[in-house]
Amino acid sequence: MSEHADTRTRIQETALRLFTEQGYEATSLREIAEALGVTKAALYYHFKSKEEIITSLVEDRIRTLEEMIAWAGRQPRTEESRRELVRRYSADLHRGKHREVMRFFERNQTSLKGHPVMQQMHERMFSLFDFLIEPGDPPTARLKSAMALFALHAAWFVLRDETLTDDERRTAALDVALDLVRR
Repeated sequence: MSEHADTRTRIQETALRLFTEQGYEATSLREIAEALGVTKAALYYHFKSKEEIITSLVEDRIRTLEEMIAWAGRQPRTEESRRELVRRYSADLHRGKHREVMRFFERNQTSLKGHPVMQQMHERMFSLFDFLIEPGDPPTARLKSAMALFALHAAWFVLRDETLTDDERRTAALDVALDLVRR
């Protein structure tokens, strides 16, 4: 990894930690720079605003969702294709720093309500839901199918038992999600 990319990653990680701990609105670029031990000018070289940092944190996620949407668009609308989409989505949730980003979103919902990146995320999620739902499905079936993806996220917030491993949480969530898309 280049020094530029390494610095950018350190800024993202530090900002994410501070935004989650203190809140997005309460954290300044100056505080991020201080926590990193760099000048505000050095931080500006990589990011001009907190909004740019947030956008950078979810760009990879949006790209991955777009890849899943494209994959789904090439698949037949079968139960096995829906189940494979759920498996792929689950695997992606456990890559990189997605868990930390989701915790940040959870703790800063009010501050991010009108943020453009949130609209992009919602649009991508609805595209995934569309693949899981059959045209003409009754409301109960549509809700069940959409809840499959939410179940994968919920495992981190609902299954707080400290004796559970991340793999146990993931397995439980995937089992529930796959059950929800079963026809």
